[in-house]
Amino acid sequence: MIVAVINNKGGTGKTTSSVNLAAGLVRQGYRTLLVDLDSQASAALSLGISREKLEPGMSEALMDGMPMEEVVKPKVSAGLDVAPGGMDLANLDLNLADIPGREKRLNIQLQRVADYYDWIVLDCPPSLSLLSVNALVASDGYLIPVKPEYLSMEGLASLNQSVLRLKKGMRRAPSMLGVLLTIVHPSSRAAREIIQRVRQGYGENVFQNYVRQDVRLLEAPEAGMSIFDYAPRSNGAMAYTRIVKELLERAAKG
Repeated sequence: MIVAVINNKGGTGKTTSSVNLAAGLVRQGYRTLLVDLDSQASAALSLGISREKLEPGMSEALMDGMPMEEVVKPKVSAGLDVAPGGMDLANLDLNLADIPGREKRLNIQLQRVADYYDWIVLDCPPSLSLLSVNALVASDGYLIPVKPEYLSMEGLASLNQSVLRLKKGMRRAPSMLGVLLTIVHPSSRAAREIIQRVRQGYGENVFQNYVRQDVRLLEAPEAGMSIFDYAPRSNGAMAYTRIVKELLERAAKG
């Protein structure tokens, strides 16, 4: 299954969730590929891939047609394969502006390796760019990390509108796997109120499990590890373990 982890707003725990969901799926015995679609390459860097080894990466695959097999870095962390992002992805919209079928380039590349993996997790950039459209076109489902604050809720609404427009324009759109609440301060009254509004507005589409703020989740990328390798007994590791299991249940229900 191909799942896009997407939010057009930054600071929502998107890359943290992408990395740890992918690592958590590996821990459950699934062959998993993490695809970094961010020009900052945050997901790849978070798993210890040095800047010198980011190339070749997804920019070469999407803009130059390099086969995905040559882009994937195998067994980067605990059995997780990674296709890294890079700075050239920031120019993708401009470079592919006049290319027919530009919104399908990622899908074509992923189909080359789809049979090798049970799960492919796409860490999308914090914008509704051509990269994000490519991710939605290629995906079977999408997951939206949301920090419980007002602007994140606005981003959630605009993203869902974009998916509806995509469905009308291409007669295809991935299904929503769920809204994942991240960086939660349970003691914050404002956060609790927004969580309640999100659950009222999106009902069963909101994951029952959520991610509390945890300093270990902030430290793990600097160590080049997933939370499971860096702090396996932390609140963050336990949260993502539960969330991975819930993701599997949601995917099984279709």
